[in-house]
Amino acid sequence: MIKIKRTYLPITLLLFFSLIGFRNSLMARNGYRIQLKLTDRKDSMVYLAHYYGKGFPTVYKFDSAKLDKKGNAVFDKKEKIVGGIYMILPADRNSYFEFLLNDGDDISITATMDHLLGNVHYKNSPDNDDFLAYQSFLTKLSDKEKIFKEQLEKAKTKSDSDQIYDDAKILRTDINQYRSTYIKEHPNRVLSSIFGAMQTPDVPTGVHYKADGKTIDSDFAYHFYKSHYWDGFNFQDDRLIHSPILQQKLDEYFNRVVIQQEDSVIKEADRVLKKMRGTNDLFKFTLNWLSTNAQTTKVMGMDKVFVHLVENYYMKGDATWLSDEDLSKYIDRAKKIAPNVINNPAPALIADGFDKNEFKLYDFKAKYTLLIFYAADCGHCQHEIPLIDSVYKAELKAKGVRVIAFNVEKNEKQWQDFISKNHIEEWKNVWDPNYKSRYWALYDTQLVPAIYLLDEEKIIRGKKLDHSNIGKVIDFLERKNKRD
Repeated sequence: MIKIKRTYLPITLLLFFSLIGFRNSLMARNGYRIQLKLTDRKDSMVYLAHYYGKGFPTVYKFDSAKLDKKGNAVFDKKEKIVGGIYMILPADRNSYFEFLLNDGDDISITATMDHLLGNVHYKNSPDNDDFLAYQSFLTKLSDKEKIFKEQLEKAKTKSDSDQIYDDAKILRTDINQYRSTYIKEHPNRVLSSIFGAMQTPDVPTGVHYKADGKTIDSDFAYHFYKSHYWDGFNFQDDRLIHSPILQQKLDEYFNRVVIQQEDSVIKEADRVLKKMRGTNDLFKFTLNWLSTNAQTTKVMGMDKVFVHLVENYYMKGDATWLSDEDLSKYIDRAKKIAPNVINNPAPALIADGFDKNEFKLYDFKAKYTLLIFYAADCGHCQHEIPLIDSVYKAELKAKGVRVIAFNVEKNEKQWQDFISKNHIEEWKNVWDPNYKSRYWALYDTQLVPAIYLLDEEKIIRGKKLDHSNIGKVIDFLERKNKRD
C-alpha cells in the first residue's frame, strides 16, 4: 500500500469513477504486456498500481519496471489478473495517470508526465481510446462549468442567477445522455456496466400518492431513491474492485440511505452480500467493510450487525481469505458482544456489595439502571465517573435512574478510596474480586468505563454511553414509550 501526491491527469470533478474495459473471451494469453515510454523520465523505477475498492490517497503497487536511458520500460506478467483501473506511477510520485487494463492486454503507452493533459497516447487499446474520448467530453463540459461560475459571479438579480443555474443543469443531463447512449450502443460491454453503476437515482418530481390514491406520500422521494440506489450496479463484476466506486457506494447507502436501525442494516447487508455471491474481491471487500463499519460507527446498537455477520458469514466459512488466527479473533469478539446487544435481556450478574452483602442484578429495582463497569486506577474512568455523577444528580436521578458501579479491579483499598474521593456512596457499589460472576464473558468490558442502560425489566436499551448522552437516550425512550 502506498500513498501518492495528488497531482495527476485531471479527469474533472465529474469523472470520479473511471472506466473498465471489456475482455475478449477469445484472448490467447493471460496477464499483460505493457510497453511504456515516458518522454521526460529515465534511469528510474516506475510502478504499475491500482485502487482497491476505494480512492485517494491510497493505492496499491502491483508491478514495477526500470526505465532505461530513453525512458522505455516493459511490464510483463503471465498470470491471470483482475482488470480495472490501473495507473502508471513514476518513482518521484509527483504525478501519475490512470488507464484501463484487462487480462490479456498487449498495449503500448507513451506519456509526458509533467504535461499529461493531451500527452498520453495508446496503441492497440480500443478501451483506452474510449476512455480518452469520454475524458475529452468531460473536459469540454468542465470548460462550460467555468463559464457558468464566472457568469454567476457577475449576476445582479435572482432571475439572472436562476437562469444560470438552469443552464448549468444541462451539463448533468449531457453526461447522463452520453452514458445512456453508450449503454444502448454497447449493452454487453463492461463500460456500460460501469456507467450504470455511476448513476444516482433521478427522483420524479411532483406530488405522489399512496396506494389509496388520496393520501400524499411524503416519503415517496426517500423510498424511490433507496429502492433504485443500486440500479445498474453489476454485483458480479470483480473488476469494479479496482476503482474508487465501491466504498463510496457502500458508505452512502449504509450510513446515509438505510435507516440507522440494526435490523434494517442487517437486512440490507444480507441482500447486498447475496448479490455478490460467487465473486472474490467484491464479496471480500464488502464483508470486511460492513464488519468494520458495524464496529466503528457511532450509531448505538450496530454491534448486533457485527455479531450477525460473524455468525452468518465468518463462522460459516465465507471468509476464506482469513488465517485461522485472524478468524478466531472475529469469532471471539462476536462471542463477547452477543450476550449484551441492545434489546436483549441483560445477563444475570452476581457480585459482592460494598456493604459485604451479595448483590444480584435482577433484585435491583429501578425504572432505569445505569450499569457502569470501571477500574479505580483507570485514567479515563477517573475523568468520566465524576461527570456521570454530576449528570446523575442534576437530571438522571429525577428520571428514575439508579446507578450500579462495578469495580473490575482487586485492590480493595484503592476501590474504597475511589468511592470516597468521588462521593459516589449513593450509588450501588459492587465488585467481584474472586471473578465468580464471569462479567467479562457476559458484558463487553474490553474498554472501561463500559456503560449500559437497562430499563425496568432489565432489557438493555443503551451501551457505549458517556455522561453527555445518557439523558438523551432516556428522553428518546420516554418519547417512544408514549408513542407506543
